[in-house]
Amino acid sequence: SHAVAALVDQSPLGTGAGYGLPFRGDRALTAQILGFPKVQKNPLYVQNSRGKFESSLLHVLGQIMIDLNRMASDILLFSIPEMGYFELPPELCTGSSLMPHKKNPDVLELVRAKYHQVVAHEIEVKSIVGNLISGYNRDLQLTKKPVIDGFTITKDTVSIMRLVVENLRVNPERCREAMDDEIYAAETVHRRVKDGVPFRDAYKDVSRNFE
Repeated sequence: SHAVAALVDQSPLGTGAGYGLPFRGDRALTAQILGFPKVQKNPLYVQNSRGKFESSLLHVLGQIMIDLNRMASDILLFSIPEMGYFELPPELCTGSSLMPHKKNPDVLELVRAKYHQVVAHEIEVKSIVGNLISGYNRDLQLTKKPVIDGFTITKDTVSIMRLVVENLRVNPERCREAMDDEIYAAETVHRRVKDGVPFRDAYKDVSRNFE
């Protein structure tokens, strides 16, 4: 993310439509006034970086979203009645249209799906710019909305997952029930290895307890 922030933090002003301007302008001054730390010097680079910068931003957002996607998947799994390690608050669930007893974790399911939307926006931008000739092309105006939508989705999803984490309840009893001997099988093997037992022998000996 730091690399992408540094990459896009450049001033393109003064390059025209990709081939420079016929008059001299103080590009460094305009960059300074606008708060850019440096100037994109090559006019061709300015135009050919369009879309690349946007897709790089969306890629960073996708990295954030994939973490939230997998977090949502884990919470969904560990909160199903068969496990019940976590309990979602009713405020973050919806009722079933058919089953009166059911609480649907729709918020987390939508979080999972939102990741794919951000990835789709990244692919959309890359597809738009993938076969363009050098210089400015009107196609490039279509790369702006996917970036804006990507930021909006990511910011909203972070806020929603914060609510989930703050209101998520842990069921200590169900967690303790799940701490059976299988969880400690590998640890038992490692402990015996530290006592001088060959790993292969310790592995076979411990595995017999689960036959």
